[in-house]
Formats: sequence, structure tokens, C-alpha cells
Amino acid sequence: MPRGRFITLEGGEGVGKSTQARLLAAALAERGIETVLTREPGGSEGAEAIRGLLLSGAADRWTIRAEALLFAAARADHVARTILPAVEAGKWVICDRFLDSSRAYQGVGNVLSDEDIMALHGVGSAGLLPDRTLLLRLPLGESSERAGVRDAGEADRIGGREADFHSAVAAAFERFADAEPARFRRIDASGSVETVGARLLDALSDWLP
Repeated sequence: MPRGRFITLEGGEGVGKSTQARLLAAALAERGIETVLTREPGGSEGAEAIRGLLLSGAADRWTIRAEALLFAAARADHVARTILPAVEAGKWVICDRFLDSSRAYQGVGNVLSDEDIMALHGVGSAGLLPDRTLLLRLPLGESSERAGVRDAGEADRIGGREADFHSAVAAAFERFADAEPARFRRIDASGSVETVGARLLDALSDWLP
């Protein structure tokens, strides 16, 4: 059986990743491609338990180092129990966030380097990288407004951080895309849900039957 594909959707808060991940999985299924839709943190029983620890509580509940370790632990379980079995069975895995979010969010500031986070990923998930990463992009003001509407004033402990933090996260994603053009595709996330969805499919057109 041929190996499946592992596709991740990345970007800051409010760019539409979760919506577009669902639409993409449905569009691929319509083309006869068996898909698995998953998310991070989460995607397996153990990882979902860790998700509750990561996203609840005060913004300073965890240090950056502890937060990075928790994300790496959740990802290790997710990879072992959900992602790799599906890809090895020939399915296409669509994941709402993955390693690049850890690199962007926990790499902000001077506590952890990108090399630190990649080292954790090497231990926990054997360095697995997506086959393709779709980076959804919006101006920060627009994405913040969307996130505010989505969260209705109840942002989680990471999404609720200051604007400067989210600006640094967006800049980090751009650096990753510049460094790995073979893996990343930048997606304009403005416009209707359907328009953005068409852009995602176009970014996968070389793989589609």
C-alpha cells in the first residue's frame, strides 16, 4: 500500500485554520481520498488530556520550558497513535497545527531556541515533518478581530496573550516558510471561506488525482 500524505495547517490566531482543515478534509474525501482530520495539541487520548493542561488556567500557569515539554509530550503520543498509523495505511492526515506552532509560540523570546524545540521533537517524535505545510496568512489586525469574535472574550491562555507576542509569532512563521520553500505554501486567508478553501486545494494540486 502506498504511503499517505501528512499535511499541516499553520498560522496565527484567527486565520481560519480549523475551519479550513475541516473543509479540506471534506474536499479530499469527495475526491475519493481517505482522510484523517486531527489537531494539536490533541489528536489522541493522551494528547487530548495534555491539551486541557496547556490551554486552561492563567497565562503564566506554565513556564516556557514546561510548556514546550508538554507540547512535545502531547505530540509524541499524537504521532505514534494517530498520525503515523494513518499515513502508513495510505490515508491523508490533515492536522490543525503541528511542530511549527511550537517553534513559533514557544520560540518567542530568549528562553528556548529553535534548536531546543527541534531537539525535543527529535526525541519525542523522531523528527517527523509534514509532507506539506499550508501557512494561512492575514494582517494581524484582521486576524485579531476574527479571533475576538470567535472567542467571544474567552480566549485560551495562549491565544489571549498580548499583540506583540502574536506579531512575533507571525514573523516566526514567515521565517520558517522562507527557510523551507519546498515544504511550505503560503495561503492568503482573506476572502470567503470558499475562496480560501479553493486556494488550499490549489496548493495541493500536484498531488490530486
